[in-house]
Amino acid sequence: MPTSLPPAYTATPFSILRIAADAPEIDADLIAVEEPLEIQLGYTRRGIEIRKTVAITMRTPGHDQELAAGFLFTEGVVHSSAEIAAVEPAPDTPNAVVVTLRPDVAVELRTLDRNNYITSSCGVCGKGSLDAVRTVARHPLPEPEPQFEPAVIHRLPQTARAAQHGFGQTGGLHAAALFDRDGRLIAIREDVGRHNALDKIIGARLLGAGREAIPLSDRILFVSSRASFELVQKTIMAGCPVLAAVGAPTSLAVELARDTGATLLGFVRENRFNVYAGATRLRALTSALMHS
Repeated sequence: MPTSLPPAYTATPFSILRIAADAPEIDADLIAVEEPLEIQLGYTRRGIEIRKTVAITMRTPGHDQELAAGFLFTEGVVHSSAEIAAVEPAPDTPNAVVVTLRPDVAVELRTLDRNNYITSSCGVCGKGSLDAVRTVARHPLPEPEPQFEPAVIHRLPQTARAAQHGFGQTGGLHAAALFDRDGRLIAIREDVGRHNALDKIIGARLLGAGREAIPLSDRILFVSSRASFELVQKTIMAGCPVLAAVGAPTSLAVELARDTGATLLGFVRENRFNVYAGATRLRALTSALMHS
């Protein structure tokens, strides 16, 4: 069942001055909450237990454990749910989550070649180099054969928007949504950071009832934002063949999608969309291209 209610701490009230055609008036407004989350990794090396901070991200509180697990998975530090022993709030640090790995898991932190701080607006900020972003995907994408109807893509924005309760309150949250191939909503998460929202979705599949839910080989990921390089990377890491975005893609996002065989859709709104990569996964389009 899709999550229908936002976390209790999604929004907070502020007193504001509202300006309109009439005289200014003092009013109350709900503002999207943004706070830091420290992601810590617990692991064993040569018999010694280590706990290390690997990232600090600005996020909207809620689904923090999913966010931490999803982040480590999409960054290539964790490769499956079987490697995770526990995900829980740090006992000695507020706004912190510890992902503890099983003792026999080898840890490779070079994939996190970044500064220790990630902004909520762009998870790729602070990367040491482009090579650090191109983590090796362990879940190859399925062959690009026709499997999705364009009509399904047209329905995604309206379906997702109806479930964006935090955005409805504040107007200030991004959403990432997971759909099946028929356009049925499986899960949705909101956050001030679009990359956080996507990590929460992927983390939910990694830690949830369906611990075998990754790879997302017959699913569609939808984001209420532009499609950046990192969002395409996270989609590919989760083994999902299709990323659809309300906004435009970046040049690196298009290049990565084409290099890896992913389907990338942009400007998905108002019953239209652009196909930037992987058109052969769309049934009607495949037929039209063959006869053009």
